[in-house]
Amino acid sequence: MKTLPSLFVSHGAPTFALDPGLAGQGLAELGRTLSHPSAILVISPHWMTPGVQVSTAIQPETIHDFGGFDPALYDITYPAIGQPEAAARALELLLQAGWPATANQHRGLDHGAWVPLLHLFPRADVPVFQVSMPLDLDTDSAFQLGRALSPLADEGVLIVGSGSLTHNLYEFRNRHEDSEAYASEFSEWIQRAVLDGDHHRLLHALELAPHALRAHPTTEHFLPLLIALGAANASNEAGVIEGGIQHGVLAMDSFVFGPCPGIRIGNQ
Repeated sequence: MKTLPSLFVSHGAPTFALDPGLAGQGLAELGRTLSHPSAILVISPHWMTPGVQVSTAIQPETIHDFGGFDPALYDITYPAIGQPEAAARALELLLQAGWPATANQHRGLDHGAWVPLLHLFPRADVPVFQVSMPLDLDTDSAFQLGRALSPLADEGVLIVGSGSLTHNLYEFRNRHEDSEAYASEFSEWIQRAVLDGDHHRLLHALELAPHALRAHPTTEHFLPLLIALGAANASNEAGVIEGGIQHGVLAMDSFVFGPCPGIRIGNQ
């Protein structure tokens, strides 16, 4: 079976489900390019727990874990089935790597999972399960969490770290005049590090990148990028799906780590 790449996707605001823009178009094209996975594993900052939990739900519900948005969003469902067998394998790998992991039979799909999947796999015809992010995750342990799950890529599972390339909720609600400029500068720095295969810069991006603290006052929406990098065993092959800036402050680029023909690759 062909090894699948891992993905970091920017899921932006929940309205991304209704307004795909450039980012949604790119994810749709990526979904058509990828080898059809046997299952999708999504790690999202909208499910954070003490230790690690793995969803083994057979039919995960669509969780509308947000408020105050267009009423049409609450009518959307993503009816993909779960994949308890792949989830059990993920749990096994986590335990082998020393993570305090447990099964959760009832957890559904949060919007960090189903919103980007609406664009990647709109037919909801690939089973989906989630792994939670530990509350005490940092940059190094995020990378190691991805590493622990990486054997799944050889077994037909597409590993997706879902976050946001920039995530300053204060500026999302109270946009500053220079918001788009700093978000673009930060995202361009990250994109260059990804395409150059500069893993040191990525692992230390929150210390080194321009405007890092402003782009990520908290780290949980950046760490899925490092999980995806670890899940690809720090492959030097990488591609970018450009997403532009939504709402004047949310950088929407996504990245492919590992081989993926048809996606722009660095230094080519």
